[in-house]
Amino acid sequence: MISSYMEVDAASPKPTSAAPEPTPKAPEPPKDEYAHLPENQKLAKKAKILGNDAYKKKDFENALKYYNEAIEHDATDITFYNNMAAVYFEQKDFEKCISTCETGIEIGRENRADFKLIAKSLSRIGNAYRKMENWKMAKTYFEKSMSEHRTPEVKTILSEIDKKIKEEELKAYIDPVKAEEEKELGNDFFKKGQFSTAIKHYTEAIKRNPEDPKLYSNRAACYTKLAEFDLGLKDCEKCTTLDDKFIKGWIRKGKILQGLQQASKALNAYQKAIEIDPNNAEALEGYRACTMAVHSNPQETWQKAMTDPEVQQILKDPAMRMILNQMQSDPKAVQEHLKNPEVAGRIQKLLEAGIIQIH
Repeated sequence: MISSYMEVDAASPKPTSAAPEPTPKAPEPPKDEYAHLPENQKLAKKAKILGNDAYKKKDFENALKYYNEAIEHDATDITFYNNMAAVYFEQKDFEKCISTCETGIEIGRENRADFKLIAKSLSRIGNAYRKMENWKMAKTYFEKSMSEHRTPEVKTILSEIDKKIKEEELKAYIDPVKAEEEKELGNDFFKKGQFSTAIKHYTEAIKRNPEDPKLYSNRAACYTKLAEFDLGLKDCEKCTTLDDKFIKGWIRKGKILQGLQQASKALNAYQKAIEIDPNNAEALEGYRACTMAVHSNPQETWQKAMTDPEVQQILKDPAMRMILNQMQSDPKAVQEHLKNPEVAGRIQKLLEAGIIQIH
């Protein structure tokens, strides 16, 4: 038979004798991690800890007081200057932040500080210049930091700063007066049939005034002459994005799409032009030409169109049937109906599907 004491937790056996309990040891006092340091460095480290505590509480005045105290005890430690610079940064005193970091770097190099600490100081200077929106100086110091110690964070910041510098350079280059001069030169070369040279001048005009839709439209005309349809289309899209009421942009886009044999898309461009000016002959002619191009095989087109649920829904709408009947009896009515964007969209869908034609 198994004895019952085996069921008791073996980790807690009862004493077999009446021996007295051992006296518990008193807890050891915490070790002084700075005990090995000279007295001045020990006092400096303790002052820094008090400064860090104050910094975390955003008690910046006391943080500065303790960091200064640390420097008084030991002026050779770069971390004290770096921490002090962090306070100035929080107080938005960026000039003091920079000068304190520079002092720290100089002292750090003299005392062979860890290159990571030097990099940290350089990054802090970069961040101060960044806050001041002095992008070129910020870039310089972040690059210096990377030369000491590469980190993904600084690499990302440098990429952002490069974008900012490019934006600033483009802004500084903007000059509408010079843009107009370049546009006129482009126009002169366009009239002479020198389209490549005209493109150079229109491109320079765009750099000088990138918000002017006419410049993109003019350059698109050059690209069209050179059969560079993709580039021309890109300029038309930019042009109509800048000003969706600029009718020349929509008409030019329609013509390029016709050149690319994309009649359905060209219809959309001409429709936009007609919405702006229902009587524009160029837009109406392009619209008719594209409509005819869409419908090469009427029977096949009709059968295919009737499988489209959207087409079926439009044809079931009594109001649309009335409009279609009116357009059939009075061809001029189409211009009136195209003024209504909702109706124009439905007519456009039927045109693209080949259900109706406009002559």
